[in-house]
Amino acid sequence: MARRSWMLNLYSGSHMSGDRLKGTHNMTSWAEFAKGDPELAEFGKARFQSGVAYLGTLRADGSPRVHPVTPIIGEQLFLFMEPTSPKGKDLQRDARYTLHCSVEDSDGGGGEFYVTGRASLAGDPQMREQAVRASSYVPQDRYILFVLSIEFAFMNRYVDGKPNIRRWQMSD
Repeated sequence: MARRSWMLNLYSGSHMSGDRLKGTHNMTSWAEFAKGDPELAEFGKARFQSGVAYLGTLRADGSPRVHPVTPIIGEQLFLFMEPTSPKGKDLQRDARYTLHCSVEDSDGGGGEFYVTGRASLAGDPQMREQAVRASSYVPQDRYILFVLSIEFAFMNRYVDGKPNIRRWQMSD
């Protein structure tokens, strides 16, 4: 099955304007994304809650790194992690990320979904409480929290063996 390389967009910036790559972008929360495209956001939420997701980040040398994570969806898209995690160090150095759902089988399973955007380290206790309330597990007190903006979303469901693709992009 031929699939689009989900990491390509993160590293090439092919779906982002030059201004966003330079860091002059607006933050879009999961709630704002869901308001803009409720069906796509609901599909993405279901896919992210179906199992482990994969976070793509950039190492200091610019090469890609992929990490298994458990996304948390509330008003924002959240990720908790160990303070010593390489993914956390990557995001603090270069905020760009991509997050892809797991796929059950080589036929596309329940469908593919990914988002790209920017991550920011959240130190606000109220933001942390929102993430804890939305989480499917109890995060350890030592975990650091990132809030992930949504700049681009992609979904693909295979219907009768044919791709059914849908995209959403943050408006300028």
